[in-house]
Amino acid sequence: MDVIQLRRDFHRYPELGFTEFRTASKVVEILKSLDYHVIYGKDAIDSASRRGVPSMHELDEAYKRAIKYGADPAIAEKMKGGNTAVVGVLKGKKEGPTVAFRFDIDALPIHESKDEDHYPNINEFASEFSGNMHACAHDGHTAMGLLLAERMADREFAGTLKIIFQPAEEGGRGGFSMAKKGIVDDVDFLFCSHLGLDLPLGEVHGGNSKFLASSKLKANFYGVPSHAGGSPEKGRNALLGAATALLNIHAIPRFSGGTTRVNVGILEGGTAANIIPSEASMVIEVRSDSGDIKDDLAERVKAIVEHSALMHGLTSSIETIGEATIIQPDSEMVSVVLEEAKQIEGFTSFKEDCDISLGSEDASFLIKRVQERGGKATYMNIGSPLPAPHHHHKFDIDEAVLPLAVQLLVRIGKRMLI
Repeated sequence: MDVIQLRRDFHRYPELGFTEFRTASKVVEILKSLDYHVIYGKDAIDSASRRGVPSMHELDEAYKRAIKYGADPAIAEKMKGGNTAVVGVLKGKKEGPTVAFRFDIDALPIHESKDEDHYPNINEFASEFSGNMHACAHDGHTAMGLLLAERMADREFAGTLKIIFQPAEEGGRGGFSMAKKGIVDDVDFLFCSHLGLDLPLGEVHGGNSKFLASSKLKANFYGVPSHAGGSPEKGRNALLGAATALLNIHAIPRFSGGTTRVNVGILEGGTAANIIPSEASMVIEVRSDSGDIKDDLAERVKAIVEHSALMHGLTSSIETIGEATIIQPDSEMVSVVLEEAKQIEGFTSFKEDCDISLGSEDASFLIKRVQERGGKATYMNIGSPLPAPHHHHKFDIDEAVLPLAVQLLVRIGKRMLI
């Protein structure tokens, strides 16, 4: 397999969280062809604990599209309803530890740039799915995981290799439910990674402790419709309650004890200018480098939603639709990453940790689960310069990083499986 061509195929057909039917189907096909034992569908994820699952209509439409664009119907059938997790398991020729690598597979709801200077356009692998885009390098991650699987397929190692392909990283949704399923309960060593981050090509961070804990919340407001001109006093404006909540959420004070982030990213409501809106909704996120502060922020948001609704005679509800916790890499695993990276021509800059906060990452739940059960884990950064930031419509990676990253993963796998 060619890692660059594989990455381009995944880039061309990006799928949002829990709708990655084509992507996951291709992963299953390739793993089976390499003689891996493959766990997927509800066998690989705790379906009931998933957060932020798309509507059945969205899932059905994505499923039909995936079949149209090459998903194996027999494989995809097991993933219906958005159970798009995949795990490849390979036993070595001798007994030994269980080593896992985790790769995220989902895309983002972004319209990819059509500019002539955009590299995927130049090379004819830009997104075929309007409104979906791989704008965070998960296409590269998926390709890396499959190349790792191929390079390890000779079973010339001692122990068990697990390669985890996780859906719905964006929004912090898939990692929690895979951890809850017990996918990493037997894992001794877990390695997670991310490409890009606008680091120089050739730079590697053995760990990343700067991810923030986060909660994604969806709030709903319920009022009473009425004619906005003829009888406005009889209505209860749900959109007004949501707007009140929005302003007060953004007024939450900063914390002296840690870094905080608060954002209302979606506000929706209303059907016409002359109708008092009876329903409104909003999606909120809070983040902090402290789990306790993050939880405090979430409680403040919930109180604001409740009282903003009451101010306007409304009722409300709020649910958690995504979450991530902090990551504390194990120093021994950080050392392993850097020691192996230094053996690869092309890697030239090495750091133990990242310098800046980089958002949130739901691999944190898998890492935490491994560590709680006595295992060790890390989250590494593998640098690539970027023409535009992550989650931007002109995002892309320098594809020269892909073979370097595969070499690093293979060296780590062979080192740990002894």
